[in-house]
Amino acid sequence: MIDLYTAATPNGHKVSIALEELGLPYSLRVLDLSANEQKEAWFLAINPNGRIPAIVDHDEGDFAVFESGAILIYLAEKTGRLMPQDAKGRSRVLQWLMFQMGGVGPMMGQANVFFRYFPEKLQPAIDRYQGEVRRLFRVLDGHLARNEHLAGDYSIADIANWAWVRTHNWSGVAIDDLPNLARWRDRIRARPAVQRGIEMPPSSLDLEGDGEDRAKAFSDKVRNMVETGQSRSGGV
Repeated sequence: MIDLYTAATPNGHKVSIALEELGLPYSLRVLDLSANEQKEAWFLAINPNGRIPAIVDHDEGDFAVFESGAILIYLAEKTGRLMPQDAKGRSRVLQWLMFQMGGVGPMMGQANVFFRYFPEKLQPAIDRYQGEVRRLFRVLDGHLARNEHLAGDYSIADIANWAWVRTHNWSGVAIDDLPNLARWRDRIRARPAVQRGIEMPPSSLDLEGDGEDRAKAFSDKVRNMVETGQSRSGGV
């Protein structure tokens, strides 16, 4: 049994999707991020960085793994699935996984902060991060014009990138003119395990397309969770 400590975020859903795809038994522990539960001592013993997601694998002596990309690699290597075992195939998957970890996730995260959460509308910051998200999306679209998946067969690279790309509306970035990316998004979305994974846990807001009124209400509710505020107050 694996314990999954998570919340309804793209990084959290990356791991629940992988667990569903792999058919691994797991228990779900949803942390209340608005109450800073992820900063409590018991959770910091699992993840010193105080972020979700994290897992504890009881089949391996209660082994804890944090960082979503590291968890995906761990689960793929544990099962021998969702990542090739030959050196070149494994490298292709890891390259696109790192593309998400170092590019898509951080840039969309910053676009979200300045477009949705920051109390002031700093247009140069919004333009900078939305522009970089668009550039990364064009890279994905160009690659997917020649490939059904990001790295050969369906893999943790697809799971990681899809969990973020599907929320492009929340970042204020359209993909109507990126047909290959849109087609890939829809194809991954149709997988039964993916549909189950994004409900573990379900989000209180449809990040794929809720209306602006609900989006504003949600943004106002979580604005105090923006990491800049936690950093100022000395939070982990």
